[in-house]
Amino acid sequence: MNDSKQTTIQLAYFILRLTMGVNMFTHGVARLLDLEKFNMWMIGQFSNTILPEFLVSLSSYMIPFAELIIGVLLILGLFTSRALLLGALLITVLVFGSGLQENWNVMSSQMIYAIFFFILSYLIELNRFSLDNLRK
Repeated sequence: MNDSKQTTIQLAYFILRLTMGVNMFTHGVARLLDLEKFNMWMIGQFSNTILPEFLVSLSSYMIPFAELIIGVLLILGLFTSRALLLGALLITVLVFGSGLQENWNVMSSQMIYAIFFFILSYLIELNRFSLDNLRK
Protein backbone atom coordinates (compact mmCIF):
# COMPACT_ATOMS: atom_id res chain seq x y z
CA MET A 1 0.00 0.00 0.00
CA ASN A 2 1.42 3.40 -0.92
CA ASP A 3 2.06 6.09 1.68
CA SER A 4 -0.77 8.34 0.49
CA LYS A 5 -3.37 5.59 0.81
CA GLN A 6 -1.98 4.58 4.23
CA THR A 7 -2.17 8.18 5.43
CA THR A 8 -5.77 8.46 4.18
CA ILE A 9 -6.74 5.32 6.08
CA GLN A 10 -5.00 6.60 9.21
CA LEU A 11 -6.84 9.91 8.90
CA ALA A 12 -10.15 8.04 8.58
CA TYR A 13 -9.30 6.09 11.74
CA PHE A 14 -8.43 9.36 13.51
CA ILE A 15 -11.77 10.90 12.52
CA LEU A 16 -13.70 7.85 13.73
CA ARG A 17 -11.77 7.78 17.02
CA LEU A 18 -12.23 11.53 17.45
CA THR A 19 -15.97 11.28 16.74
CA MET A 20 -16.40 8.47 19.27
CA GLY A 21 -14.39 10.50 21.77
CA VAL A 22 -16.53 13.61 21.28
CA ASN A 23 -19.66 11.46 21.60
CA MET A 24 -18.54 9.95 24.90
CA PHE A 25 -17.21 13.28 26.19
CA THR A 26 -20.45 15.16 25.50
CA HIS A 27 -22.52 12.38 27.12
CA GLY A 28 -20.39 12.71 30.25
CA VAL A 29 -20.44 16.52 30.32
CA ALA A 30 -24.22 16.74 29.78
CA ARG A 31 -24.87 14.33 32.62
CA LEU A 32 -22.35 15.94 34.96
CA LEU A 33 -23.96 19.35 34.49
CA ASP A 34 -26.95 18.06 36.46
CA LEU A 35 -25.76 14.87 38.07
CA GLU A 36 -28.58 14.70 40.59
CA LYS A 37 -31.19 14.98 37.84
CA PHE A 38 -29.45 12.17 35.94
CA ASN A 39 -29.37 10.07 39.13
CA MET A 40 -33.09 10.55 39.75
CA TRP A 41 -33.88 9.75 36.10
CA MET A 42 -31.84 6.53 36.30
CA ILE A 43 -33.55 5.47 39.53
CA GLY A 44 -36.91 5.98 37.83
CA GLN A 45 -35.83 4.03 34.75
CA PHE A 46 -34.77 1.02 36.82
CA SER A 47 -37.56 1.12 39.41
CA ASN A 48 -39.31 -1.88 37.81
CA THR A 49 -36.17 -4.03 37.45
CA ILE A 50 -34.39 -6.41 39.80
CA LEU A 51 -31.59 -3.91 40.45
CA PRO A 52 -31.60 -2.37 43.93
CA GLU A 53 -31.82 1.42 44.04
CA PHE A 54 -28.41 1.84 45.69
CA LEU A 55 -26.74 0.00 42.80
CA VAL A 56 -28.56 2.09 40.20
CA SER A 57 -27.61 5.25 42.08
CA LEU A 58 -23.97 4.21 42.37
CA SER A 59 -23.90 3.46 38.63
CA SER A 60 -25.56 6.75 37.75
CA TYR A 61 -22.84 8.65 39.60
CA MET A 62 -20.03 6.64 37.99
CA ILE A 63 -21.21 6.47 34.36
CA PRO A 64 -20.84 10.20 33.53
CA PHE A 65 -17.27 10.29 34.89
CA ALA A 66 -16.41 7.16 32.93
CA GLU A 67 -17.90 8.65 29.75
CA LEU A 68 -16.00 11.90 30.28
CA ILE A 69 -12.65 10.19 30.90
CA ILE A 70 -13.06 7.74 28.01
CA GLY A 71 -14.05 10.64 25.76
CA VAL A 72 -11.03 12.76 26.67
CA LEU A 73 -8.65 9.84 26.18
CA LEU A 74 -10.13 9.00 22.78
CA ILE A 75 -10.07 12.63 21.65
CA LEU A 76 -6.39 12.86 22.57
CA GLY A 77 -5.51 9.37 21.41
CA LEU A 78 -3.93 8.72 24.79
CA PHE A 79 -3.97 5.20 26.24
CA THR A 80 -6.27 4.49 23.29
CA SER A 81 -6.45 0.71 23.58
CA ARG A 82 -7.29 0.94 27.30
CA ALA A 83 -9.88 3.67 26.67
CA LEU A 84 -11.48 1.52 23.97
CA LEU A 85 -11.57 -1.47 26.31
CA LEU A 86 -13.16 0.63 29.07
CA GLY A 87 -15.64 2.05 26.58
CA ALA A 88 -16.58 -1.42 25.38
CA LEU A 89 -17.03 -2.60 28.97
CA LEU A 90 -19.18 0.45 29.75
CA ILE A 91 -21.36 -0.32 26.73
CA THR A 92 -21.68 -3.91 27.98
CA VAL A 93 -22.98 -2.63 31.32
CA LEU A 94 -25.41 -0.30 29.53
CA VAL A 95 -26.65 -3.13 27.30
CA PHE A 96 -27.27 -5.20 30.42
CA GLY A 97 -29.29 -2.35 31.92
CA SER A 98 -31.31 -1.89 28.76
CA GLY A 99 -32.01 -5.61 28.69
CA LEU A 100 -33.31 -5.51 32.26
CA GLN A 101 -35.62 -2.69 31.24
CA GLU A 102 -36.59 -4.54 28.05
CA ASN A 103 -35.69 -1.36 26.21
CA TRP A 104 -34.76 -2.97 22.90
CA ASN A 105 -34.65 0.31 20.95
CA VAL A 106 -31.97 1.76 23.23
CA MET A 107 -30.15 -1.58 23.23
CA SER A 108 -30.02 -1.48 19.43
CA SER A 109 -28.30 1.89 19.59
CA GLN A 110 -25.87 0.60 22.22
CA MET A 111 -25.01 -2.36 20.00
CA ILE A 112 -23.92 0.12 17.32
CA TYR A 113 -21.56 1.63 19.89
CA ALA A 114 -20.24 -1.87 20.61
CA ILE A 115 -19.51 -2.35 16.90
CA PHE A 116 -17.64 0.96 16.72
CA PHE A 117 -15.58 0.08 19.79
CA PHE A 118 -14.75 -3.25 18.13
CA ILE A 119 -13.74 -1.58 14.85
CA LEU A 120 -11.54 0.96 16.61
CA SER A 121 -9.94 -1.76 18.75
CA TYR A 122 -9.43 -4.12 15.82
CA LEU A 123 -7.78 -1.42 13.71
CA ILE A 124 -5.70 0.08 16.54
CA GLU A 125 -2.52 -0.16 14.45
CA LEU A 126 -3.94 2.71 12.35
CA ASN A 127 -3.81 5.02 15.40
CA ARG A 128 -1.09 7.24 13.93
CA PHE A 129 -2.58 10.65 14.71
CA SER A 130 -2.53 10.32 18.48
CA LEU A 131 -0.59 11.12 21.60
CA ASP A 132 0.08 7.40 21.88
CA ASN A 133 2.02 7.56 18.61
CA LEU A 134 3.99 10.61 19.78
CA ARG A 135 4.93 8.77 22.99
CA LYS A 136 6.56 5.92 21.06
